[in-house]
Amino acid sequence: MSAWRTISLWMDQLDEPLLARPALERDLDVDVAIIGAGYTGLWTAYYLKRQAPELNIAIVEAQTAGFGASGRNGGWLMGNLLGEDRLLADLSSEQRRASFALLHGIADEVAIVLEREGIDCDYRKGGALYCAARYPEQEASLRHYLDGLYRQGLTESDYRWLSPEQLAQQVRIAKPYGGIYATHVATLHPAKLVRGLARTVERMGVAIYENSPVTHWQSGSLRTAKAGIRCPWIVPAVEGYAVTLPPLGRYQLPVQSLIVATEPLSVATWDEIGLSRGQAFSESSRQVTYGQRTADNRLVFGARGGYQFAGKLRHDFDLTRSEVELRRYLFGELFPQLKNVRITHAWGGNLGMSRRFQPHMLFDRTSGIALSGGYGGEGVGASNLGGRTLADLILQRDTELVRQPWVIPQGGLEALKAWEPEPCRWLGYNAIIRSFVHEDQTLANPATAPWRRKLASGVAGFMEGFMQ
Repeated sequence: MSAWRTISLWMDQLDEPLLARPALERDLDVDVAIIGAGYTGLWTAYYLKRQAPELNIAIVEAQTAGFGASGRNGGWLMGNLLGEDRLLADLSSEQRRASFALLHGIADEVAIVLEREGIDCDYRKGGALYCAARYPEQEASLRHYLDGLYRQGLTESDYRWLSPEQLAQQVRIAKPYGGIYATHVATLHPAKLVRGLARTVERMGVAIYENSPVTHWQSGSLRTAKAGIRCPWIVPAVEGYAVTLPPLGRYQLPVQSLIVATEPLSVATWDEIGLSRGQAFSESSRQVTYGQRTADNRLVFGARGGYQFAGKLRHDFDLTRSEVELRRYLFGELFPQLKNVRITHAWGGNLGMSRRFQPHMLFDRTSGIALSGGYGGEGVGASNLGGRTLADLILQRDTELVRQPWVIPQGGLEALKAWEPEPCRWLGYNAIIRSFVHEDQTLANPATAPWRRKLASGVAGFMEGFMQ
């Protein structure tokens, strides 16, 4: 189906025919049934097969591998989890160091698999630059964040402050106030990764059925339009599409992030900008921006999108003019020479957000359900950790992975915190986002009075704390 190519720049660039694998058309009995051929489902299948090749595993996918967030994201492979500061707060210093080592090793673990399995996805471990780039309050905010990391036991080998001069050695932005360099981040081509993983698990003996949306699921079985699967284990690996599998949608809501990509830029332009080692970069505001220089010399740049009433999925990702121009404005503030550059691709995706604003890896032996999700936009790396963790939980392996604070080792879905009913969450989300936009507009104007700047930041900070 050629329409799959319009999902994102990444899917458009695939050098392969996007032909659907056969749908599920006969009943099966398997050891593990996985719903969703995205990163979480494929990583789970991969690590299960690596450790227990005899397992019979089937993956059912509503569309095609990479249709969801795995083929649409910004390409950041992070050695982090959303909310990790809260997750690790009650651990001893020794436990915290071990947990950070596990997180920071995600990018290297993925690199090992890419080498072993021959998956070429433009992987570059250049770290990430969190830049104070548009107004002075960003410097204070980033320094406060860095101090918090150091209080947790991290050091300059993990995160270090860059002066404006040091920052310019990696990226040259219009108004540098400094920034943080994080070492444990890589960039990659998301669609090449997800499609490569799908081919890899197929070689290992995993059956993938596409164009097979699940119509019903329960403990021990699932059904599609034409057939069903019986299994002792079900892994609902749907992330932002949890609303399609009641009651999972009560615990994991879809929110949207929106991205644009420029035409390939000249070598001379990149010589002006930098980012020569595949570094990821972010402009430090609550708008949540993220970008990278692709292997074919485009700028890919994204920012926070939205939430639809009642947690509805967004299906139309033909971005409006205002959605595109907001992202142009934001990257143009960093790189003025790009304000009028041609944008060739604009897209978005649904990602999963848990009520606790942190990921969860849940295991319920009684019901035979194992799931990992709620990545909050950081799923490229978190899904690898989730897949490894679910594999160890299902195989009853007592490893460091299963003893982490983000793992819920027993109990059903009710062990998760449910979202509030509408209209509470819609009103709350919009109030929070409007406070972020107001803060950004206020601080970006150098003529704004100091008391207004302080008030805008105070309100936005309060609202951000309320989210957690």
